[in-house]
Amino acid sequence: MDFTIRFFKTHRKRIKEGLGTFYDSRTHKDKSPSKGVPIMKVILAMTGASGVIYGVRLLEVLYSLGHEVHLVVTRAGRFVLKHELDLEVNELKNKCSKIYDEEEIDAPPSSGSARFEAMVIAPCSMKTLASIANGLSDNLVTRAADVMLKERRRLIVVVRETPLNKAHILNMLRVSDMGGIVLPACPAFYHRPKSIEDLVNYVVGKVLDLLGIEHSLFQRWG
Repeated sequence: MDFTIRFFKTHRKRIKEGLGTFYDSRTHKDKSPSKGVPIMKVILAMTGASGVIYGVRLLEVLYSLGHEVHLVVTRAGRFVLKHELDLEVNELKNKCSKIYDEEEIDAPPSSGSARFEAMVIAPCSMKTLASIANGLSDNLVTRAADVMLKERRRLIVVVRETPLNKAHILNMLRVSDMGGIVLPACPAFYHRPKSIEDLVNYVVGKVLDLLGIEHSLFQRWG
């Protein structure tokens, strides 16, 4: 069986069985939440770009480390989740505190008073990026992102598109100028990845670095 298909089938099986710890394929050990590590309150959004595996993997890791995650999945994100991983949104409910629809504009993530510490959009579609770049709070994802920017809190957008046109590049620049962090889903190869899981872990690990969360998802340079 092709290793790509095998990886995704294995990953779907892990999600559906509700595994509560993160499996490190390099050390073959389950990572349990560390004692004494501050719990982060994080918004995770999944939109309609390809690469929903990045968001699902990030959710798994944050859950396994004991962090509080509030999940927002757009309509297009639900379609991609089903198409790429054969998962329904409700199959992720045991790995987060709450799941919201994009229409729930009155939900806690839409207010700065809810005091979320960070927001990650993984994957972030070009439509979502454009809305954030131009201040269009037209759903819960873009409103929550707007809140992160106005409150000077951490916003990480894991963009997944190629090639890029001028509008895409300018929108990334605008979000960066406003204080957001643009993290393209571009895995490196210096850690000599041996599987798709290693490539996914690298991108997720870079997100965790920006959140200030310790991990061992990939071998660091040097």
